[in-house]
Amino acid sequence: MMVGERMIQDPVSVTPQDTLATARAKMQAGGFRQLPVVEDGKLVGIVTDRDIRWNRKQMMITKVNAAMTKDLVTVTPETTLEKAAQVILQHKIGGLPVVKGERLVGIITTTDILKAFLDVIGASGKAGKNPL
Repeated sequence: MMVGERMIQDPVSVTPQDTLATARAKMQAGGFRQLPVVEDGKLVGIVTDRDIRWNRKQMMITKVNAAMTKDLVTVTPETTLEKAAQVILQHKIGGLPVVKGERLVGIITTTDILKAFLDVIGASGKAGKNPL
């Protein structure tokens, strides 16, 4: 199974010039722990809930670009879920931006991969399947 089949397409994102308060509000509204940072359609970073916690006293004035991770680990829609899971474990991260070239097309998280695993083994609890 490929990442493109399970990724969240067109994920919520922020720009480098947004404040950390804006990023935090988007994270809280969507229940996210990370947001891709996009400028002119190009993925330039990722900001996490940890980045925001480290800057919580200044989040109203601190720009995303001051706290984001710029050295990114990414996958493509053609990457296998197994490879994406290995990358997540190797780097001890919660998700991966999915790119085509430099353009963000999605995000795949540990939750997405676990759901796919449960679907494959028939334990997702969907109609017609046996829940655990």
